[in-house]
Amino acid sequence: MTHFAERSGIHTAAREESCQRLARLMANSGIELVRFGWCDAHGMLRGKTLTASAALRALRDGVGMVGTLMLKDTADRTAWKVFDPGAGDDLPGFAGAANLMLLPDPESFTALPWLDRTGWLRCQPWYADGTPVPLDTRRVLQNALGRLRQVGFGLKTGLEVEFHIYRITDAGPQLDPELAAWPGLPPTVEMIHPGYNLQAEAMADLADAPLRIVQRTAQALGLPLQSLEIELGPSQVEAVFDATDALTAADQMVLFRNGVRQALRRAGYHATFMCRPPFPNIMSSGWHLHQSLVDLETGRNAFVRETPATGSTPADATHTLSKTGAHWLAGLLAHARGMTVLCTPTINGFARFRPNALAPQAVLWGQDNRGAMLRVVGAAGDGATRIENRVGEPSANPYLYMAAQIHAGLDGLARGLCAPPASETPYAEGGEKIPTSLSEGLTALQASAALCAGLGEGFVRYYSRIKQSEIDRHALAEDKTDFERREYFSRT
Repeated sequence: MTHFAERSGIHTAAREESCQRLARLMANSGIELVRFGWCDAHGMLRGKTLTASAALRALRDGVGMVGTLMLKDTADRTAWKVFDPGAGDDLPGFAGAANLMLLPDPESFTALPWLDRTGWLRCQPWYADGTPVPLDTRRVLQNALGRLRQVGFGLKTGLEVEFHIYRITDAGPQLDPELAAWPGLPPTVEMIHPGYNLQAEAMADLADAPLRIVQRTAQALGLPLQSLEIELGPSQVEAVFDATDALTAADQMVLFRNGVRQALRRAGYHATFMCRPPFPNIMSSGWHLHQSLVDLETGRNAFVRETPATGSTPADATHTLSKTGAHWLAGLLAHARGMTVLCTPTINGFARFRPNALAPQAVLWGQDNRGAMLRVVGAAGDGATRIENRVGEPSANPYLYMAAQIHAGLDGLARGLCAPPASETPYAEGGEKIPTSLSEGLTALQASAALCAGLGEGFVRYYSRIKQSEIDRHALAEDKTDFERREYFSRT
């Protein structure tokens, strides 16, 4: 009798060898528990913890999960009435809270550095009949990368992530059963540095203890951490990683956020990737995504041009970027409004788009200009030439953030789009604006033919319904700050 991984079509001789190699590794290292984790629509890891023997069986047989886990909004409320008649008509395979199956990648095994004798495996969901679930956000990025490969390119990305770390002074509000709610309160916290002293060495020394935990956790997870920096805002920091292929970078972002939250919590700290924590005088956190295309035949950066285009000025995209890079830039601009909700997917995050705040406000690009939505970095002949998209927030689902870049950029390549001149005044009046709310962002996504075609109409409907649930509950909340405190600060 065949096992589930064989019926799903992914179990090759190489995978079997990998499973056997993992079994030996687990036995030799004394692993007792293995967490099977997968990334939901919001970029949050969910999963099950199996004993070592059960985990080894599940490498081939999979492990069941309730399908409604894929239908949750940011408060963990199911956005579909799965038990009502006809509930599954627009979402086949989910009616009645039917089971899905998680299949792990044995090559993804990681020993968790903050836990004793505990490992972790990255999983993806499958229907019980062995077919893949198209709503899986990692699969959404895999499909986008497949489209990109068809035209001869890969996507290389670098992570530059701002977030906040606080010291917990009282865990009581979060753990007091008398205060339990859905969603619940976060702990009471204090800052790890007072802020407003950008990259000050004294501030780094003050925050050294939690930053060491971040450093050691990231490196123990095998992540290519490059630097840890003090950001401008109170208790705000930044982590920068070496660039790598997009799927690996997305996987790394999920592991990083999950790992540092847990490791810091064990040491008495609360890390949050919420864009704007619910306190006065904070600074917004962004996730700046550096990107370039790799020519799959030569391995070269396809954005690089040897010399500026004849007759061009620094305001022209082709002064710095190759024709491929210039068309990609134009595609990102053409679909900027539609992609915003995939890069900044929370109500809280849209408050970041304000003038003169090192955050974008309009759909434009600039030559090494940090006020622009798209910052072109490099010069003719510079092998590190790239485009930095500054529209994202650090709680974004990385698979969707990166897939949005690919579908927008591919449309720019396919249609040979040309970007307007670079802006030197990104906060000037006039011009097309980035959406100012989650609701406006959803509408823009639904209106983007290229993004809907690339992501799939079914996925766009699915994602829109989950985010609309968040919008509707926020509209009904009497205390908007308390809503964001519970919805985002406590959990993201």
